[in-house]
Amino acid sequence: MSIAQTNIEMISRIPELIPDRLDEAKYLFADDFVWTYINPLLPQIEGDYNGVDGLKTFFRKLGELTGGTFRVRVKNAYPLGDELVVAHAAPGMTLDGETFETDAAVVWRFVDGKIKAAWDTPAVYTINTDGDG
Repeated sequence: MSIAQTNIEMISRIPELIPDRLDEAKYLFADDFVWTYINPLLPQIEGDYNGVDGLKTFFRKLGELTGGTFRVRVKNAYPLGDELVVAHAAPGMTLDGETFETDAAVVWRFVDGKIKAAWDTPAVYTINTDGDG
């Protein structure tokens, strides 16, 4: 299996572990891993989260905002060489009484066989409320 395929396989395991079982995936992440969430419509959770504990904090906050309804599926993932993978994700949730699914791009960086960083940018101005993503 190529490095790019291995990287895609690694990120494909993460959605099933979010949010409650991330400790099972600690081995996938570098010690200095940073998750960056970019969403100007949710400034209360936008920003950087350090390490797996930071990632768990991010998903805990998101869970609180969404009443525990947050879920995500990866629609597709594309390797960009051996270091980057761009994932087309489809997060769904209920927020402010509205249930919807949207698109998100998550860029994952791999260094020395571990996830070093990720940048999560959801589409915030085009939301699908019929659940068909």
